[in-house]
Amino acid sequence: MSFRDTTAEPTAIARDSARTLFAHTMTLVAITAAFFAGGAYLGRDMSRGVGIIWFIAAIACLFAMRYATERSEQLTIGLLFGFGVLIGLAVAPTIAFYTKTEPQAVWQAGASTALFIAGFGAAGYATRRDLSALVRVCFFALIALILFGILLIFVNIPGGHLIYAILGLVIFAGFTMYDFQRLRKTSDIREAPLLAASIFLDILNVFLLLLSIFGRR
Repeated sequence: MSFRDTTAEPTAIARDSARTLFAHTMTLVAITAAFFAGGAYLGRDMSRGVGIIWFIAAIACLFAMRYATERSEQLTIGLLFGFGVLIGLAVAPTIAFYTKTEPQAVWQAGASTALFIAGFGAAGYATRRDLSALVRVCFFALIALILFGILLIFVNIPGGHLIYAILGLVIFAGFTMYDFQRLRKTSDIREAPLLAASIFLDILNVFLLLLSIFGRR
């Protein structure tokens, strides 16, 4: 009886910690998404050139989060929400363009993104297989995809943009599974803002890729 009690207690604590981390992280993701929506609304009339400036500022926030994690959780969370606003401003011209020309594509992309993240996120959270090797493959595949995207700027490849979007979805399916597995394996609550940033980036990239597919008309 005593042996069972002493072994069950750490397991129960670990489960409670995992639930707490999951709830905290996903709450941060939801709030960041709300800030993103606010930024996208505020920047709906901006030019794409101005959007690039906001994009650089958003990337700076991500790098700053890395250094802030060990110093202040409040500062890290503040940078996360700031990133949400800035990246919303950065992509606002793109979303505004689709809203005016293909409004149905925006809703289709949003609903499909929710299903995509829920499906692959659940698969990554549940699997016991270590996905570290998968994420390394996805990282190099993402670099190759970026180079392919640059090539598409200068070379007209039939169906190239559709191929780009589909390959991107495959890559971010792997990233999504890995990030949700990290969410299950991580026990330090201080990692929640960084995990939230990674998951939010997965959501954002999947949304933009699906938007390009549904808005191809």
